[in-house]
Amino acid sequence: MRTSSGPAFETTILVRDTCLCLHAQRAARALARRFDDALKPVGITNGQFSLLMSLNRPRPPKLGSVAALLVMDRTTLTANLKPLQRRRLVETMADPKDKRARLLRLTPAGRAVLAEAAPIWRHHHMEIEKDLSNPDRLRLELNILSRSDSHNGAAR
Repeated sequence: MRTSSGPAFETTILVRDTCLCLHAQRAARALARRFDDALKPVGITNGQFSLLMSLNRPRPPKLGSVAALLVMDRTTLTANLKPLQRRRLVETMADPKDKRARLLRLTPAGRAVLAEAAPIWRHHHMEIEKDLSNPDRLRLELNILSRSDSHNGAAR
């Protein structure tokens, strides 16, 4: 039965069963919960782990390049950095080549947290991959989807 106020119930079932966005969101939330639980003893979330890991480079990256890597707008990245800065895991500084640009750097405490978190991540990541038929293909296809977002301006 269809009412004039919305789509048919069959459309709801079709979306539930086939929507790539819905399935990706559900999988992302389930993975996030698993890694949040695993990383709790280190005192960080999975998102903080990814952010800290994105700063683990030979030279401090610019805020914009980290935002692009994480497919996150600069405002959201800045908000996500604040708790890490309060804990003195990350520091920001002006780029000596361009005073308008901000560089992000892991502190020694941030490196210590990452050193403690990496084996936890590695163990849980291997356990999750065991359940997948082809984790490399999944990674490839997820990367294709994340790059397609930059064509719409989201990662700029």
